[in-house]
Amino acid sequence: MSRIRSAASALDRRAFLAATGAAGAAAGLGLAFGGGDRPAAAAPAPGPAPAAPVPVDAPAVPGVPYTRGTTLAGVATPRGTGYRRLAEGPAWPRLVRSDLAGAHRGREDRRTALASFVQFTDLHLVDVQSPLRYEYLRSETASAWRPQEALSVAGVVSLIERVNALPGGPATGAPLSFVMTTGDNTDNNSRLELDWFLTAMSGGRITPNSGDPRRYEGVQDSGLTLYWQPDRALRDADKQRGFPHLHGFLDAAIRTLHSPGLRMPWYSTVGNHDSLPGGCYAPGDPFFTGIATGERKLETLPADRAAQVWKAVRKGLDPKGTDFKALLASQAKKARQVTPDERRAPFTRAEYLAAHLDPARTGPGPHGHGYTAAHLDDDRLYYAFRISDDVLGISLDTTDPAGHYTGSIGDGQLAWLKRTLRDNERHANAHVMVFSHHTGTSMDNTRPDPSRPDERRHTGAELIDLLSAHPSVVAWINGHTHKNAIVPHPGFWEISTASHIDFPQLARVIELTDNHDGTLSLFTTLIESAAPARTDFADLSQTGLAALYRELSCNTPGARTDLAGNPADRNVELLLRRG
Repeated sequence: MSRIRSAASALDRRAFLAATGAAGAAAGLGLAFGGGDRPAAAAPAPGPAPAAPVPVDAPAVPGVPYTRGTTLAGVATPRGTGYRRLAEGPAWPRLVRSDLAGAHRGREDRRTALASFVQFTDLHLVDVQSPLRYEYLRSETASAWRPQEALSVAGVVSLIERVNALPGGPATGAPLSFVMTTGDNTDNNSRLELDWFLTAMSGGRITPNSGDPRRYEGVQDSGLTLYWQPDRALRDADKQRGFPHLHGFLDAAIRTLHSPGLRMPWYSTVGNHDSLPGGCYAPGDPFFTGIATGERKLETLPADRAAQVWKAVRKGLDPKGTDFKALLASQAKKARQVTPDERRAPFTRAEYLAAHLDPARTGPGPHGHGYTAAHLDDDRLYYAFRISDDVLGISLDTTDPAGHYTGSIGDGQLAWLKRTLRDNERHANAHVMVFSHHTGTSMDNTRPDPSRPDERRHTGAELIDLLSAHPSVVAWINGHTHKNAIVPHPGFWEISTASHIDFPQLARVIELTDNHDGTLSLFTTLIESAAPARTDFADLSQTGLAALYRELSCNTPGARTDLAGNPADRNVELLLRRG
């Protein structure tokens, strides 16, 4: 296959990217892939053909491939039994997967870097004091409440610090050009959480507190043995498992901290916890706003009622929250009185878009982080953007406004996706990377969107069939399951990444290369936050809290132990045929 593009095909590609709006969305990324050290234009415009791709003979990072700062060098690993302390452990090596194409010798000397970026997913920045939370289901599921949740902001800031310190793609040395979040950036669909997320990503001061500005008011100072009471000598259920007594923990958890913000552009993809109250109930009911902003917080529930509620949530039996509202009403007298806070109100889709479009949130760009004023006008949360001259990105909205935590897409979005893929292959023939929150196996929610009742909803299986029919598609990148998993589909790889709230708290660097032998390689490299693996219970500084965030997550009772995935789901080179 020729490594030289014709001038006509290059110009046609740029024209397509400009026509779809994808090129404009990525203006300012400073990409230099596939063209030596040629800087990317500020905006796409007709002009001379770009230089032919050249191998990465002089990478941006000396000593490529490198391992420092990644799980290729070492991983925080639990030691002992009972409450396990963390320490630096063995590295996770890189494996080569040839499920979709064979590996040819010498490709490391020929390859050209086409894309290099970072995926964040399931950050779950959480207001742990919100009355809308259902922590009282902890006896049924570990995801209802986690001992580490009060430290989510410190953990995410440390992850941002890690990415800022990376010198480039670990496999190619190409500059990291952006970060994509693949949903569940917030936990309770709360305006306050959205503010924390946007501030963390763009930079600024965050006070992870709500309600009473002087003190914490939540389940961790309730005196209930169901929850870890870090500041009390009370022998709660978690201390019986070895959790420490940490005087001053709650004061430290709500202390103001500073995020440097990402030093590179970032894009946003929406998840069910961003769109739906509780991550599972249909939005728009003023009841949820009243509970979230009010002065009553339910913290305990009889075991039989908890089992009933969790069954309804897990199976999607109450997508509108009718039974949930009845439950809260029946338990109102047993609820704790807390300080009301209007900032806890659930945000609407329009408010989500407007917050991203706020110029104060632009940071290193792009303005809107993938969204534009047109998306606000159209009530649309999906878009295309240019990753590089050779790669097109597509961000989908897989949440279902009808309720439940599984996903799907509607007729309108599916038609747009088909058109975008078809037009790309006709005019640009760029490689395509698709981003979404839900995975192929977690898109089975076919309830009609209440605002578009005539639209049919489409499943993950249908999406896999569509993407497989387009040879330009090389990857579908997502989250939701909180587990590392990499699955081959005909023609492309599905890459699912673990969350940053459940252990082992990871993000992923993704690099795409052309091997100039008829194959492409997708390199994925997992990274942890910048916090040290080893913790010090006396260190309640911002960095110390981030380290403790990871260790507590390792010890969460009932949490799944398979979320890191197998070695083939972690640091890998994924081969596929060049379409």
